[in-house]
Amino acid sequence: MTLTGANFTGFTTSAKGEKSFQAFAPATNSSLPGNFTQATAEELETVLSLAEKAFPVYRELSYIRRADFLDAIAKEIMELGDALIERCSAESGLPAARITGERARTCGQMQLFAKLLRDGWWVDARIDTAQPDRKPVPKVDIRRILVPIGPVAVFGASNFPLAFSTAGGDTASALAAGCPVVVKAHSSHPGTNELVSSAIIKAAQQTGMPEGVFSSVYLSHADVMTFVKHPVIKAVGFTGSRHVGMQLFQAACSRPDPIPVYAEMSAINPVVLMEHALAERKDTIAKDLAGSVVLGAGQFCTNPGLVLMTDSEASKAFRQQFAQEISATIPATMLNKNIHKAYEEGVRTFQHAEEISVLAQSSTAAVAEKYQAQPVVHGIQAADFMSKKEFSDEIFGPATLLVICKDDAELLAALRSLEGQLTATVHATEKDEAGIKPVIDLITQKAGRVIYGGYPTGVEVCHSMQHGGPFPATSDGRTTSVGTAAIYRFVRPVAYQSFPDHLLPEPLQNANPLGILRLVDGEWKV
Repeated sequence: MTLTGANFTGFTTSAKGEKSFQAFAPATNSSLPGNFTQATAEELETVLSLAEKAFPVYRELSYIRRADFLDAIAKEIMELGDALIERCSAESGLPAARITGERARTCGQMQLFAKLLRDGWWVDARIDTAQPDRKPVPKVDIRRILVPIGPVAVFGASNFPLAFSTAGGDTASALAAGCPVVVKAHSSHPGTNELVSSAIIKAAQQTGMPEGVFSSVYLSHADVMTFVKHPVIKAVGFTGSRHVGMQLFQAACSRPDPIPVYAEMSAINPVVLMEHALAERKDTIAKDLAGSVVLGAGQFCTNPGLVLMTDSEASKAFRQQFAQEISATIPATMLNKNIHKAYEEGVRTFQHAEEISVLAQSSTAAVAEKYQAQPVVHGIQAADFMSKKEFSDEIFGPATLLVICKDDAELLAALRSLEGQLTATVHATEKDEAGIKPVIDLITQKAGRVIYGGYPTGVEVCHSMQHGGPFPATSDGRTTSVGTAAIYRFVRPVAYQSFPDHLLPEPLQNANPLGILRLVDGEWKV
């Protein structure tokens, strides 16, 4: 498939800009075919105008028609075939097997949101019927439902070029909610964006969606701020660094009409290893934890970047085994030059700190020309860890820091010192349970997902998943960017009081024409 390098302005493509760029293949240290054109101010205005016009049409479409659209997107992405896998792998440096799995996840979450729409219960329909004879004051009829908020700006992520990008979870949940989407394509994988965007546009046309329901553009940093501040945009979905996430958040807050920014930013995802768990399963934990640290070159937002334990014979034996496991790992190519540079700088900062020691690193040298990251594990005493905030900064890549605590009280103090996290994990046995309750209480306050006996990497796309935590892991810890609950970021509640039945939205009408689960006078009914 020949790439045009153009922006997708609704159902057409446009490349009026004078600035262009090429994609870069980190594994081969070379540029890839195709010149991609940054959108002009005029093209961005056209895209936003189309989204504004599409919204009143798209929001009124039935849930079934929206579901058909999402299913069609999944089908069209799959029909891109090997061309998508090859281009995405080249642009990201990720192996084809990983991209193939990520494609399945991307299509699967589209289909999951389609099913959610057909089920209908997600609109949270609540009905309190009138009681005109109630004394001393009659009760009016009030009915509440969730409605879409408007066009959404979605920013593609670097570490998941499919599942958190053009057709990723933010796009799927916003489209499911009834909101048009404008994607700011990630500059690291523009060819992937073009292929996926073409699939979405084809699906939109096949299912009769209004033009402007989806667009994607390549933007400069300055234009990004214009994008976020534009009055047409009503919410932002972002996955990336804290630095950029906070810039978007501040831009959105400075608008005359502030809008929500749902930014997933940074986390070190602490793992607590209790004494008896180490005594009984040190070899298994060491092997599996090392695998989680280096998975995908450590470029997961749930990478376990911090491991805490009390000092003991069991933990010393574990540290020795864990060091061996890390030594046996293989360096892998990182997603792009900037991420590789940041990883190298982060590791160098830790290794220059007198409080931190290198416990182990991969015995295989990294190839700089392939932008490979060498896995490494550092160690620090808990008192030193708590003395400097920068020791809890994220190093995005295959690195983790072991914090050695003198006793349970110091372990709790170290946990208490942490910022908000996406995940927190504990490994324990029944023999550890006398001291585990305070740990669980603490990590529940610190993280959005708490894990017992497992590892944080690998985020299941399902109804009950929570992928978001207290700041700065996310800008709004009450929300998730993975799973069907992600739809609630892009809707708002509206109550209809004393309306004639025929003027109510279908989910609130007396006959319940959609046959959905509703809360009627305090009881759940279909």
